[in-house]
Amino acid sequence: MNNYAGNSGRSKKGILFVAIFFIAFIILSFGVVLFLSRDLPSLTQLEQYEPELATKVYSRDGVIIKELFTQKRMLISLDDMPDYVWQSVVATEDHIFYDHWGLNIPRFVKAMFVNIASMNYQQGASTITQQLARQLYLGLEKKISRKLKEWITAIQIERTYTKHEILEMYLNYMNFGHGNYGVQAASLAFFDKNAHDLTLDEAALLAGLLQRPTSYSPYNHLDRAVRRRDIVLSNMLRRKYITQEQYDAAIAIQPHILPRNSDDEYGIGPYFTEYVRQELQQRYQMDLYKDGFSVYTTLDSRVQAAADSAVKAHLPYVQERFNKRFIEKDKILPYIPENVLKKVPYEKLKADSSMYLDSLTTAVAPVQVALVAMDPTNGHILAMIGGRDFGQFKFNRALQAHRQPGSTFKPIVYTAAIDNGYPPTTRLLNQPIVLYLPNGDRWAPANYDHSKGGPTTFREGLRRSLNLVTARVVQEIVPPKTIVDYAHKLGLTTEILPVDAIALGSADVIPIEMISAFAVFANGGALAKPMGILQVKDKYGNTLEDNRPQLTHVLRAETAYIMVDLLKTVINRGTGAGARSRYHFLRPAGGKTGTTNDFTDAWFIGFTTQIVAGVWIGLDDPSETLGPGVAGSVAALPIWAPFMKMAHDTLDLPIEDFHMPPGVVRVDICDETQMVASEFCPSISSEVFEQKNAPVETCTKHRGFGSSKSFNRDTTEKKKRIRF
Repeated sequence: MNNYAGNSGRSKKGILFVAIFFIAFIILSFGVVLFLSRDLPSLTQLEQYEPELATKVYSRDGVIIKELFTQKRMLISLDDMPDYVWQSVVATEDHIFYDHWGLNIPRFVKAMFVNIASMNYQQGASTITQQLARQLYLGLEKKISRKLKEWITAIQIERTYTKHEILEMYLNYMNFGHGNYGVQAASLAFFDKNAHDLTLDEAALLAGLLQRPTSYSPYNHLDRAVRRRDIVLSNMLRRKYITQEQYDAAIAIQPHILPRNSDDEYGIGPYFTEYVRQELQQRYQMDLYKDGFSVYTTLDSRVQAAADSAVKAHLPYVQERFNKRFIEKDKILPYIPENVLKKVPYEKLKADSSMYLDSLTTAVAPVQVALVAMDPTNGHILAMIGGRDFGQFKFNRALQAHRQPGSTFKPIVYTAAIDNGYPPTTRLLNQPIVLYLPNGDRWAPANYDHSKGGPTTFREGLRRSLNLVTARVVQEIVPPKTIVDYAHKLGLTTEILPVDAIALGSADVIPIEMISAFAVFANGGALAKPMGILQVKDKYGNTLEDNRPQLTHVLRAETAYIMVDLLKTVINRGTGAGARSRYHFLRPAGGKTGTTNDFTDAWFIGFTTQIVAGVWIGLDDPSETLGPGVAGSVAALPIWAPFMKMAHDTLDLPIEDFHMPPGVVRVDICDETQMVASEFCPSISSEVFEQKNAPVETCTKHRGFGSSKSFNRDTTEKKKRIRF
């Protein structure tokens, strides 16, 4: 009896101990869950799932020219995917997905024993819901606490969403490699098609990437990707998602993967898109990379293609010419590695027909380029190139470089004179002159062709780009300070010292500003601020920005038209005539070449009524020159003219001439006296004037025999020779 009582007491104590232990375990487990749940996403967060979306940057002709993202993703509904997209994932990643509540405990236990037995991580046990929880909220660190958090979050997700919604989130969120998140982004990247159009074998290949996106990358390891795809197809067959016939047909297909394109990394017009990115990031910070904005820009992909083509065709010639001189002068010698010189003597390297020295010169002294094309009427940037290779050179010379403009500055000098009442027939001596430089030094410039001459008109001085005539404009007609004022009115923001040498472009300018200044002539005196961003919308289609052109009238229309007419002469029969004769760009256009001292910088800037464009060529180190004879007409014009022809033709723009405003008249004048020409004048030119400054007297030197009949005839002829 006593034994029984003793045993009974011990049993009760045992039961009590187990109960206490069980309760303690529950309390402890509950405490652990509470502790781990502190920094887990709330139910509200789970219900407001908003994945990061890439911002798309569009050209004005509707082409996606760049995507900005930390995770490249485009949302797509599960209902818009073929069933075998989600079936391939379920069959491989979690075949009992529709039967569990977030966790697969038997699979976890089995995987744990396999991993312990092998002393290695051989099997994973995460369900689709766990994988989603880990990617959405928890990160990838391998800790027990993180695993427990993953379980808790997975259960919460299952409580919050339907299986259909979980699958949709999973397929839109997961990493498929090479920066592509979600099946839609991956489908476009690898197959150049929407997920809606994926075939069975393509869907299986994408599903296979989910386990290890890098190891199974079809770019890096196509054979592995195909083997993994076949495993996915086998899983689908075993789970009866596909038939034997479908399986046999799918594994027989060799995947056609879209080749990787540098545009995927840098986009179209990378110097432009980087300019746009910097502009937007100041306003939207990191939201720019994850909130799925749509950015509509001014760039035209067709015009950008024309710019890229023109630069690619001519820049190698300029580089080759530079390389030859650089090598001949032994400037390359300090850059040759010692181990190379030990194997091959320098003189032999120079004599060798191999491309070693040429390639080395291009690497250490690359000739750079900047090109900007705009619509002069509104400042829309149509194309931009800021260097020879964005992958190597991120510095944007179109926007950031400060370079001397050389003779492209001369139109600003003549603009100041024309606007202050001096007509194009104004004559100045084409004779030596002394100028003062910003540092106070004296400089006696010469004409490019070393010519000298007598009284020369503005038109002739600009047509031939005569330094001596232009310098006299500053010394005798328009003071340097006035020139500086006009330069700033035309949009130049760099410091320009009011010294005589300003006449020949001694001050630094920014290329895009110089090109924009020329647009004022084409736009009737209105300065349009360069702009690249038209509109920004959020992912819901709400407009965040809607930008409009900023126009400021800075010149009288009469002055602008007269300058257009003078600059047309440069292209028709002046230093820019190669645009007509060699490159057959025959539309009405004006422009100006530019070359700085020692051929350091080469320019050409020109315009039609529809496009203004400028090209700069040079080296980043201004102590290095392009070489003798490599003037603007040799280095820059051969890019500008083909580009302009391609751009106008590609856009199918109509041929338009410039509109002459009411205050301007065209007069046939005697070249010798600059008076209204008579029928007896031996040499006659057509010239434009402001009406108030136009000559009214008929040439008094060439009047025939002086009869009254002849005088009446001259008066009638004068009226014919003035055209409004």
